[in-house]
Amino acid sequence: MRNKRAFKIAAHVCRIVLACTFILSGFTKVIDPWGTALKVDEYLTIYGLEALMPASMVFSIWLCGAELMMGCMLLFKVRIRLISIFALVSMIFFTVLTFLSATVLPVEDCGCFGEALKLSPWETFFKDLTLLPMAVVVWWRYRPDRVFAFNPLEITLTCLFFALSMYLGYYCYIHLPIIDFLPYKVGVNIREAMQEPAETVGETETVLIYRNRETGRERAFSLDDTEWQDTLRWEWVDTRLSNDDGLSIRPLVSEFSLRDAGVDVTEEILTTPGRLYMLCVTSFDRLPKRCIRRMADLVARAAAEGAQVVCLTPYPLDGETWYDFGTGEVHCYNIDASTMKTLLRARNGLVVLDDGTITAKMNCRDIRP
Repeated sequence: MRNKRAFKIAAHVCRIVLACTFILSGFTKVIDPWGTALKVDEYLTIYGLEALMPASMVFSIWLCGAELMMGCMLLFKVRIRLISIFALVSMIFFTVLTFLSATVLPVEDCGCFGEALKLSPWETFFKDLTLLPMAVVVWWRYRPDRVFAFNPLEITLTCLFFALSMYLGYYCYIHLPIIDFLPYKVGVNIREAMQEPAETVGETETVLIYRNRETGRERAFSLDDTEWQDTLRWEWVDTRLSNDDGLSIRPLVSEFSLRDAGVDVTEEILTTPGRLYMLCVTSFDRLPKRCIRRMADLVARAAAEGAQVVCLTPYPLDGETWYDFGTGEVHCYNIDASTMKTLLRARNGLVVLDDGTITAKMNCRDIRP
């Protein structure tokens, strides 16, 4: 009797730990679907599944939402027998995957906690190796229960958790992450952050990871290599700071750079006094008409306010450094694709600076006149 009670207590603790881990992991990824999709693309490339890349965004929202949903169901013991089976299968899958990522098919970062927490492949593997026995304990504890128990309350909660998890991912996709774990968050003065000394981790080198648009192969470039600037051939995947030990760190603010016809104008833009609206455009050829209208309204509003407006884009300008949104021409500057994706988790949008400090960020859908 005493051993049975001790096992129930142990199973209860394991269930709570598993639930909290799934919730934390799912939440940190589902609120950043753009970043998660980039990580999914990396895995698809490693395993030779590039044909599935067009579905990476849908898959990232579904996968992370399902993980968050599973954590909530474990925490509140909703359909616990069925969800314990899913938890066990998931932990077996991720343990095998992280072992491969640390050995045969190495990756720099598993992305299991999004941008909130970076773990090396081996750290991730040992984390999963610790959680796997807990999943076995929870599965064994609820093994006698019915797999398909049609309790009205549990079915209602299952649908509720599913809807909330998927909607959270969709909301952050069409707007912006509700919590920004990246360097360019609201409140950061970009110029001051660029001047802060980086943490010393030995001899380091900034490496740009780009994917060939034709072959799907990834390649690492140094900052001095200009071949990656051919955006028609190369698509940005990641920016890493690596040292001799293979340590990978998130992109640094010091990499922020704006160029005007090949001339560095970063200091000039970041020291602009007062308010500066920075329109971010991934590609002018694919800029939606509704987005153009919203940006045009903003240009007109800025003129009435006496504020300045610039446009940032990784799109090749080919000497055409001005773009007319419909209510006046805006000077355009080239920015690295990786930096822009770190600055703003959207294809197109707006970043507002007040005396060099980020005071607002929004998806193009949220720009209002």
